Amino acid sequence: MSGRTTVVIQGVESPGEVPGIEALETNAEFRCVGDLNALRRALPGAEVLLGWNFAAADVIHAFDRADRLRWIQWGGAGVDAALFPALVESEVTLTNVRGVFDQAMAEYTLGMILAFAKDFRGTDTLQRERKWLHRPTEPVAGTKALVVGVGSIGRAIARTLRAVGIEVEGVGRTARDGDAEFGRVRGNEDLNRELGSADWVVLVTPLTGQTRGLFDAARFAAMKSTARFFNLGRGALVDEPALIEALETGVIAGAGLDVFSEEPLPAGSPLWGMENVVVSPHMSGDFRGHEEAMASIFLDNFRRYRAGEPLVNVVDKRLGFVPG
Repeated sequence: MSGRTTVVIQGVESPGEVPGIEALETNAEFRCVGDLNALRRALPGAEVLLGWNFAAADVIHAFDRADRLRWIQWGGAGVDAALFPALVESEVTLTNVRGVFDQAMAEYTLGMILAFAKDFRGTDTLQRERKWLHRPTEPVAGTKALVVGVGSIGRAIARTLRAVGIEVEGVGRTARDGDAEFGRVRGNEDLNRELGSADWVVLVTPLTGQTRGLFDAARFAAMKSTARFFNLGRGALVDEPALIEALETGVIAGAGLDVFSEEPLPAGSPLWGMENVVVSPHMSGDFRGHEEAMASIFLDNFRRYRAGEPLVNVVDKRLGFVPG
């Protein structure tokens, strides 16, 4: 490909906010945008959109201005903020940063399990109160985790939890045998039955039309009363009022929540004050160096795009994720 490629970068004020992007200056013209009006002005004539802010949902409102757009690189593993019917039906290729956050989210999951099983919150409270209170804690080896979502993140979680002796099963869109990480993957139709035997339920499935509101009052009722629930996917996967009621009434024992229906989580949410809940600000996948890792995927894909080679991490726009 000759000439320079026009690239719109959504969510930055200058190209330098994307690590290493200066390497593309010879072959790229950058247009940085921070809001919808700027995006609408920048899209005409642009071939590439880099969605650096994975949560920004402005593309749908500016897509009518995309007269030459051929490829969108999204700065997240989940692409729900970038998917809408006009894009799905278009010829525009959508790619994501699948793989960048896998191990960090697996470590977060293990950390949450250990925090609950070993009562780290109680230990911290007792230390602050200068109280010496010996008590037994729960073992994790021999317990069972159910991972809902068997993509690359779910697989990293499975490997990490098995390393400490936790039995792991997976639930995915379709049932299958002979899976490398999970052995047998159960289908969504088996979810309620599988929930009843799990000590730890980990939700990491992509947000699609089929998974929105996947966990409601009936799902929580299907869980063991001693089970803990972790949501690392998207807040809209869960009926949040139903979750709050399940936690308040003892239907489930606790929750570790990294994502919410509204972010930031409003100060008035009862989740903040619950002793059986850990709240974190959508950070389970972030680690020192993750922006460099995200940028490296875009840099490689940009080279591929210019050379006419297949791009990596191409999303099936009708499914809403990169097929495994």
